[in-house]
Amino acid sequence: MKIVVLDKPRENPGEIDWSQVEKLGEARIYDDTPQDKIAETIGDAEIVMLNKGKITREILDACPNIKFISVIATGFNKIDLVAAKEKGIPVSNVPSYGSKAIGQHAIAHLLEITNHIAHHDKEVKKLRTSTATDWCFWDYPIYELEYKTMGIIGLGRIGQTVARTALGLGMNVIACDNYQSEEMKALGVKYVDFEELLKTADVISLHCNLTESNHDMINKDTIAKMKDGVIILNNSRGELIDEQALADALNSGKIYGAGLDALRTEPVNADNPLLTAKNCFITPHISWAALDTRRRLIRLATENVKAFIEGNPINVVNN
Repeated sequence: MKIVVLDKPRENPGEIDWSQVEKLGEARIYDDTPQDKIAETIGDAEIVMLNKGKITREILDACPNIKFISVIATGFNKIDLVAAKEKGIPVSNVPSYGSKAIGQHAIAHLLEITNHIAHHDKEVKKLRTSTATDWCFWDYPIYELEYKTMGIIGLGRIGQTVARTALGLGMNVIACDNYQSEEMKALGVKYVDFEELLKTADVISLHCNLTESNHDMINKDTIAKMKDGVIILNNSRGELIDEQALADALNSGKIYGAGLDALRTEPVNADNPLLTAKNCFITPHISWAALDTRRRLIRLATENVKAFIEGNPINVVNN
């Protein structure tokens, strides 16, 4: 089988070898492939592996040899699943490879917002002191999380990692999800509807898939229903949030802080209002980027390819 990897630096800038892919067939492994060069790069390949590029109907029409697409990620919204299914091309993703790391990143944002570690580190290294006899100082309020309420929208694998960590910090945890886990209930998580979560939570953490119904779920109207001083976390999908509404709420103080690892447009546009919003912490979509996590991701995406070659495709998202 001829295999093409379209964008290796996205998931592997150099620390992980691709021998596991090369063992499966005649492999061509490329750096980032521009969108307008994807069809040309695929050429006569039968298996396509990619992380970020779009596979449109036009590309599928131009590359009739494609038999399988392995997305080196969980999200698969950039693949035309309908067109692929019409052509009999299964598309597989990696549904769970970094739940713990992604949950960890959400909590890292939360602790930065409540403790402002980076800011105070910089001030200490400037040799700043409060007075000669009192070297303790803080430029922002420091918040204790115990007894506060963590509201999680989407209590899947990642949301459950956040829930367990929040419980370990002494927080109360409520969640909104169509599926209710008995294990989570046993740990003390309370399931509530969306409206109650908005009104009750001190921290709201988003861990849900993007759908037509939840696009802009955090908007001017839903923010108005939240507690004053709430904290918003999102390392799921940027389109879940109306960014202007969030920026306005941060600047007014209605929302105390936000920790974001996903924006509507990536890379971020220079005019994004969140870049200058108060107490807004943004990372460049790196929740998934721990080395161990990326090793696991590539291994599992390769196992999808191997399973397809063996005639038993797994993790197919366009059945």
